[in-house]
Amino acid sequence: MTDTPPSRTPVRRRVRPAVALTVAAALLLTACTDKPAAKDPGAAQGTPTASPAAPALPVELAISSPANGAANVPTALDLGYTATNAADVTVKLTDAAGAEVAGAARADGKGWQPAAQLKYSTKYTATVTATATDGKPTTATTTFTTMAKPGKLGKVTSIINDKQVVGVGMPVIITFGVDVAKEQRAAVQQRIQVTSDPPQEGAFNWFTGKELHFRPKEYWQPGTKLTVNARTGGTNLDGKWWGERDVAFTATVGPKFVMEVDNATKQMTVTQDGQLLRTIPVSLGRPKNPSASGNFIIMIKNEWEWFDSSTYGVPADSDAGYRTKVYWPQRLTWDGEYIHSAPWSEGDQGKRNVSHGCTNISAAHAEWLWKQTRIGDPVIIKGTEEQVKWGNGWTDWSTSWDQYVKGSAVPYVPATTSASASPSPSPSAS
Repeated sequence: MTDTPPSRTPVRRRVRPAVALTVAAALLLTACTDKPAAKDPGAAQGTPTASPAAPALPVELAISSPANGAANVPTALDLGYTATNAADVTVKLTDAAGAEVAGAARADGKGWQPAAQLKYSTKYTATVTATATDGKPTTATTTFTTMAKPGKLGKVTSIINDKQVVGVGMPVIITFGVDVAKEQRAAVQQRIQVTSDPPQEGAFNWFTGKELHFRPKEYWQPGTKLTVNARTGGTNLDGKWWGERDVAFTATVGPKFVMEVDNATKQMTVTQDGQLLRTIPVSLGRPKNPSASGNFIIMIKNEWEWFDSSTYGVPADSDAGYRTKVYWPQRLTWDGEYIHSAPWSEGDQGKRNVSHGCTNISAAHAEWLWKQTRIGDPVIIKGTEEQVKWGNGWTDWSTSWDQYVKGSAVPYVPATTSASASPSPSPSAS
C-alpha cells in the first residue's frame, strides 16, 4: 500500500531494643556410681573427634554421540555426553593433525558444540574428561569422520550487518534459503546463540520456515552490545538441504528513539530516551484505505523510492494508477505502508486522513526524521480502523510476550534471574 498525491509519608524513627545475650548452662545429670567414667585414650581431653570425610561418589561418564568410528557425521557437530557425580567436565576436540578445535558446552548443559563449523571429510577425536569431587578424572573418547560436502547448500544470512547500530526494537533475524523442516527447527535453533551485554531475557520465534526471529522481553536497553553466533554451517535443514555457512556478527543498540502516531489527534510524537523531540502533524489512510494500528519498527530506509500502483494490481497508466517518486520513505509493512514525505497533503496533515495507508508528513519533517532514525526504531500507530496482521512486516512487538514465546521450536522456560539471550530453553547468564 503506497501513497500518491491527491487525485510522591512521614518518616518514623524506629527504636532498636537492647539485646541481652544469655548463656544457658547445660546440666549433665548422672546416676551415682562406684567408679569414675573411663576415658578414651585416643582422644585429647576437651577436643572433639572429627568425623571422617564422606568418600567421593564414582563418576559415571558416557559419550552418546557421535558413536566411536562413526562416518558421515554432520559438520555442525553436537557432541552428546552424560556425566553424573562430576565436579567438572571438559571437552577436547582435535583433528587428524592434532590441531585443537575451540568450542563450548551448550547453554542447556546437554552437550558441547565447536565454535565454528567442522571441515568436511575429516577425522576428529573428542575426549571428554569428568573430574570427581576428590579430583580423580574419568575420560571417554570417540573418533569419527565428518560427511563429504553436500551438493545442496542453503543460504543462511542475517538482516543485521556486523557492527551495525540498531534501534531498541530490532529483532535478531536469521534467514534461510529454503524452508527449515518443522522437525529440524529445534536442532537449528539450538545452534544459534544471542548474547546481550547487559544480559536481557529473550526468546526465539519462527516467523516462517525461512525466517527465525529473536527479540528481548522488553525493548533492548540503549547501549546494549549484541553478539550473535549462528552455527548453522553444515546443519541439516530439511533432510536434503544443509546450511551453507555459519553467521556471526556483533551489533550495538542505539538510543531509545520512538515514534507514536495517534489517529485521534493526527499527530506523531517523537521521543528519545523519554524526552520529547518533536510533534509532527500527519495524515493517515483514508477510510477506504486505512492505515493499520500496531507496534511496528523501521524496516527499510531509502532517500527516495518510486511508488507504483502496479505493485498491488492497479496499472500505473490507469485512471486510478500512479507512479511517483517519493522522498525519505521508511518502510513499516511488507504490503507497502511507509512514513514518507508528502508535500501534496501538507494542508491535510494534522486535520484529516487522505493517504492510501501510509503516514504522510511534510517534506521538512520527513527529511529531519529520516536523518534521526535507525533500522529497528519503534513506530506505534493507534486508533485506526484496522490492526496489522501478524507477519506483515517485523511485527514482533504487535503480540503479547506469552504469545510470542509459543513460536519457539524449543519449549520456553521463563528466566528466574536477569539473564542473557541464549538458544537454551531458558536464557542463561553470560
